[in-house]
Amino acid sequence: MTSSAELPELKSGVPLVRALDRGLALLAAFTPEQPRQTLTELARAAQLDKGTARRLLQTLLLAGWVRHEAGTGCYALTAQLLAMAAAVETGGALRAAGSDALHDLARRTGATAFLWMAEDGMALCLARAVAPQPNVDAVWFSVGARAPMNCGAGPRVLLAGLAPRERERALALPLSVRTPASQTNPAHLRRDAEAIAARGWELARDDFVIGLAGLGVPILGKDGAMLGALSLSGMTSLFGDPDAPDHLALLRSTAAAIGRQIGAG
Repeated sequence: MTSSAELPELKSGVPLVRALDRGLALLAAFTPEQPRQTLTELARAAQLDKGTARRLLQTLLLAGWVRHEAGTGCYALTAQLLAMAAAVETGGALRAAGSDALHDLARRTGATAFLWMAEDGMALCLARAVAPQPNVDAVWFSVGARAPMNCGAGPRVLLAGLAPRERERALALPLSVRTPASQTNPAHLRRDAEAIAARGWELARDDFVIGLAGLGVPILGKDGAMLGALSLSGMTSLFGDPDAPDHLALLRSTAAAIGRQIGAG
């Protein structure tokens, strides 16, 4: 359930609807890594007792938001959520401008291509394209997933492009420790961000999965403001010289084209 520390400021005299809050917590418990879960697993993830979780799941089932598999006892989300996702406006311009470009990048490089934007101090994955014959079959981020900005090329590029106050907000959030190479020291991350901003790109190696790397660049508007980030992910060997990574020129030209397309309306 949503903690009071995470809640936005509520209007005076308008109470929180606990049943709705708990139902949303159940929906949020489904993840790309665990799309099918039992009642016990969902209740634990949503911090509910099983009786409350069962009643709420029954309501969601009747409303068509979840389905129940009698054979396994698992619950799963339905396609009804996809229709709702299509109505989300966040990052719409970036998604529209970058969709074809992502697939072209993946096809030409053999890497997985990602489109990112900053939201509430986190990196939001707006879109992803996998190469027809991928360099490596590994899912780093799912579309719609949010991640701290300390790991991965795209998120670290976003951190570098934030204004100082927003950067501090991002660094105050819990930071991911995915491998021994994951950087979580705020002072080091500040220095890293300044270096990334100065050179205009980031090659993050082994900080998400050992043996994998990501190459990221910012997407800038015509006024120079950061709109988002574009990144490629694959085996570390795919990027060659860490001081002059392969595919950097292609990635930069693609990001520039996306920025121009958004600027043109």
